[in-house]
Amino acid sequence: MMKAVRRELERMRESAAAWQELRYERATDADSNDRDGNAAQRAKVLWALQYDRTPDDIALVRWLAEQEALCRRKAPFQGLSEETKLAGFLLAEYRQVADVWLHWEIKRANFDTWCGYDLQHLFAAGVPDTVAFVRDSEHADRDAVLELLLDEAGRPSVSEEGLAEWSLSQRSWFPAEPTAEDPLTWVERAELVGDQVLARQELDRWAADRERDKTTLGVLRYQFAELGSYAEAARAQRESLVYADNPWDSASAWRTLAELERQAGDQHAAWDALRECRRALDDVSGWSDAGLGRMYVEELFLLAGAAAGELAVTVFVEADRQASDVPDLPLVVWQAAAEAADNVGDQTKATHYQQLRNAEQRRIDTVMEELRR
Repeated sequence: MMKAVRRELERMRESAAAWQELRYERATDADSNDRDGNAAQRAKVLWALQYDRTPDDIALVRWLAEQEALCRRKAPFQGLSEETKLAGFLLAEYRQVADVWLHWEIKRANFDTWCGYDLQHLFAAGVPDTVAFVRDSEHADRDAVLELLLDEAGRPSVSEEGLAEWSLSQRSWFPAEPTAEDPLTWVERAELVGDQVLARQELDRWAADRERDKTTLGVLRYQFAELGSYAEAARAQRESLVYADNPWDSASAWRTLAELERQAGDQHAAWDALRECRRALDDVSGWSDAGLGRMYVEELFLLAGAAAGELAVTVFVEADRQASDVPDLPLVVWQAAAEAADNVGDQTKATHYQQLRNAEQRRIDTVMEELRR
């Protein structure tokens, strides 16, 4: 992969006109949420810059950081990505005081960036220099940024010593050599650019000779699922069941296993897991009022919608029964219920669940409209 990303960086260095290929471009994901169609392309250049940057690259780094800020603002459900953090790190390394405004744009882009994008980014050029620069500025956001930079007593919120420690930790998080990265970093990067072969190779490298404890199995389950290897994810999840040492954890673990078995196409195994989940829930006080209860009912309906023949009918009957005992089911559950009813040919139930789905959608629309006023 590194050869490819280095070629991309060289291409960007040759012509600023090529930077347009890295701009934020609105697209939508499978759930119809806004995302960035050029995120992967931009990420490649950011990765290359992590290991090979020069003073002359500052304009490119600023461009990339601007696009990350725009992406996080325009597609807020994308949260705060590692690529945004990397762009902020690269920009901070240049220690240019005027970049405080660009760091500010990233930090205020959405809720996740506000909480997770470190304040130290804004102080990267030095604590006193940054405060003086902002205080003397006529920038429209001067007062808002000063409020962030200073505490209630008017002192800087970050010390020079704290900034130095933060810079060292950032350099450790974003090492200067590709070989110093955690293999899981390359798993995630390979997944982002769609290189499933490399992702699997790096995952195998990470797992080699590692104790198959709760943490290892959890990582494997997640990463296998991300790679679409649901059968392997299910095997890792089944192996981890021994670590569920109370009824709540047991019910949650069985529900997760049911989801993975369904995604792997083993509907009977999924049904068996859901029955084990229900047995564990018997020992969980108030489970029907908890999120786990709603997730259990949703998985029942999803399985009823995916299965065929007698199994589909059996699961749907159980899902329909459980749904009547679990309050405040969300829109996604009613949608799954309507589709499951269609799958088993129960038009009366399908109409019933469609009406519940539509009512919940109207309620959500009303709430959102009130929030916009």
